[in-house]
Amino acid sequence: MATEGKSINKRLYKITIGALKVIPMLLALCSAVGCLLDLFGLSGAVLSYIGGMSILPLLFLYLVSYVFKFCIYHRLFLHYITVTLILNTIDLYVGLPLSSRSLLAVHCSLIGGFLFLILYFYKQEKCCKR
Repeated sequence: MATEGKSINKRLYKITIGALKVIPMLLALCSAVGCLLDLFGLSGAVLSYIGGMSILPLLFLYLVSYVFKFCIYHRLFLHYITVTLILNTIDLYVGLPLSSRSLLAVHCSLIGGFLFLILYFYKQEKCCKR
């Protein structure tokens, strides 16, 4: 009976770690799609409800990523969310002197740049483990 409790806890631990690694990816995807939809004048409200991010949960995810020693490419999703959150907040409250087309180019550049870095560090880690 005692071993059954330990195996459930171990399984729950693995599920939790897996979820903590995937959640930033899903949040970054929601953020990217939501930004692109907003720039095209479409409502991204559903994505905001599903994957909207504020500072406290973002800080928690950063803390968890360091406590469980996640790789840099897992944290890059959080960095992307942070950069877009800052950019969108500045645009909302101060206003960026950019046209919609220029803002779209900035967001696409961010997405492309972060995807490049994520793939680079992922490949680097997989090569070094061999």
